[in-house]
Amino acid sequence: MLWLMFNAVRSWPATNSFSHRQFSLETLAREPRPTISVCLPARNEAATIGPILEQLVLLAERGLIDQIVVVDGSSDGTADVARSVGAQVHDQDELLPELGPAIGKGDAMWRALSVLTGELVCFLDADSGHFGAHFLIGLLGPLVCDPAISFVKGFYRRPFRLGDVTFPHGGGRVTELTARPLLNLFYPELAAVEQPLAGEIAARRSLLVRLPFVSGYGVDIALLLDAYGAVGIRGLAQVDLDLRQNAHQPLHDLGPMAFAVLHAVASRVERDGRLRGPLPETFLARGENGLQASTSSSFERPPLATLPSAA
Repeated sequence: MLWLMFNAVRSWPATNSFSHRQFSLETLAREPRPTISVCLPARNEAATIGPILEQLVLLAERGLIDQIVVVDGSSDGTADVARSVGAQVHDQDELLPELGPAIGKGDAMWRALSVLTGELVCFLDADSGHFGAHFLIGLLGPLVCDPAISFVKGFYRRPFRLGDVTFPHGGGRVTELTARPLLNLFYPELAAVEQPLAGEIAARRSLLVRLPFVSGYGVDIALLLDAYGAVGIRGLAQVDLDLRQNAHQPLHDLGPMAFAVLHAVASRVERDGRLRGPLPETFLARGENGLQASTSSSFERPPLATLPSAA
């Protein structure tokens, strides 16, 4: 059994791992094609979101995208920048307002599904540097070209920038020190996923509405695990997007992020009956005044398809 699983892990990248260069705008925009929605959850990204949206608007004008949505929880003018470029902007708290204020990135993504109309949905981070049209084209390519694929993750090289100095590698510290070891330990069949925490994903809407969404930082790895549970390894793919540059958090801020990722994975291991709960919700971090407690944003929204309003 272990031998079969090891062979599956080794063979998956050969069949389900792609480069964005394998796909072109002309191929994906050819009719008939599925309708496509692109969503950027944003929180104080006024400095970076404009150039990203400008590229997306050009793709919409060339017939690839049907809907561009920004789900905003900002106080810095991000929404004004997005509207000026031509994106639909929704305040995250005004989507499904009967549920109260949105709780983190994952909750904003989940609420966005209530206004995203495309058969294919692509979520992109709003803080990406070096963004290009190939991000979207690459993520959509496997879905458009292979009906067996339902969920796509991006991966890339992440330079580490410290002040004015940039090192070619070293970004993705939570990925390498938390997410990857967890997958190897509990989900070894997903060990070949290059960037399990990547915020750049594309999926069939019919799948996304059947998945729960973790409210906080754990949403990206939780969606990967839940999509795997729903469609199997053959239904997953990953695409090399070359390079992604974004801001890096100070080391002391990574503890709560790592805890949220650990909690998301552990909750699924618990759900599978391989771990006995209940799981703690509080993370103790060392601050300037000693240990400080913070609560993990591990609250989960149920699959959107289960809501009466969705039905």
